[in-house]
Amino acid sequence: MNTELQVLGQAVKQVQYRQHRALDTALAAVGTTLAQWDALRAIGREPGASARELAAVTFQTEQSFGTLAGRLAAQGLIDRSPGRGRRIEHRLTPAGEQVLAAGEQVAEEVLIAHFAPLPAEDRATLLRLLRTLTSEER
Repeated sequence: MNTELQVLGQAVKQVQYRQHRALDTALAAVGTTLAQWDALRAIGREPGASARELAAVTFQTEQSFGTLAGRLAAQGLIDRSPGRGRRIEHRLTPAGEQVLAAGEQVAEEVLIAHFAPLPAEDRATLLRLLRTLTSEER
């Protein structure tokens, strides 16, 4: 087994873990969690999207996303309404838009601090490399 690749995989996971912890901690100050804010962000980008579509872009199962969406609806942050067939469509409420905007400001600060050790050129290289690894065309 290639130890260098294991170390690389662990380093990627550690960076993600630290970033998620920092975001979750900071987002608590605006009354949300990383999972909730990510769902609000996805709904804001794709108003009217189904739970299946939103689950895919938030890296969740449909069941997990449905549970999360139920909590967001109970908090008055999203509306869920029937679409065609069995489809349930999701949209932000004005309160959801406010939480999303507050979360975006917090996330911006966290991400600036998180990536501060890397010069802009290195960040661009890292992004290009990660996109290569996540490309559907591989």
